Formats: sequence, C-alpha cells, structure tokens
Amino acid sequence: MHSTPVVRVRRAYDEPSASDGTRVLVDRLWPRGLTRQSAALDGWCKEVAPSAALRTWFDHDPKRFDEFDRRYRDELRGPLHAEAAGRLRELATDHTLTLITATKAVEISAAAVLAAVLRDSL
Repeated sequence: MHSTPVVRVRRAYDEPSASDGTRVLVDRLWPRGLTRQSAALDGWCKEVAPSAALRTWFDHDPKRFDEFDRRYRDELRGPLHAEAAGRLRELATDHTLTLITATKAVEISAAAVLAAVLRDSL
C-alpha cells in the first residue's frame, strides 16, 4: 500500500524538520550565507531551475507571477528540465519530497510552481 505522495516547499533558511523527508535544493544558485551542513540537503537539482532570462524577467514581481508560472511550465516541458523534473518525481513517488529554495516569497516562487507540477503528475 503506497502512501499519498507529498511535495512541499520550504525556505533554505528554515530549520530542517524530520517531516521534510527528502530535501532537494531547486535553486540554480547556492543560498547566500548557508553552509552545506546547516542546509541538511539530500540533493541539489539546479537543472530544474528556471532559465536566467526568465528569472531576471520575473524578478519576484507578484504582478508577473501568473505569466511566470505559464512560462516556467513551458520550460519544464523542455528536455533538460523534463529530465530533472522526472528525477524529482521519482523521489516523490513513495516519500515526502521537500523542495528547498532561498526565495523569501515562497508562494510566488519557481519552487511553488515546480511543486504544483510534480503534485499534478503523481
């Protein structure tokens, strides 16, 4: 009997929790000021992060989030992104997967879009 897969998003600067399951950083850049030990990561999947051009265009502007969501989902269908997302999907199949991001506004982040895409595909 398989449990229902759980994909969640947490900030890299939050204290790791035992309920996090597998913790994977999904940002292209390492979080500023965070040590590898304090991050307590199981992996780093920078290939799944949005392109630099898309990140720069979005600039965490809440008014641009809906369009960012659409454009990032398009990028996730490309071969490199799709392969990386597939690896994350496999991790989430039987375990809790926590996507880690340094972003302050998690609800309007690439990690939030990625979590929704993964949940929809499980």
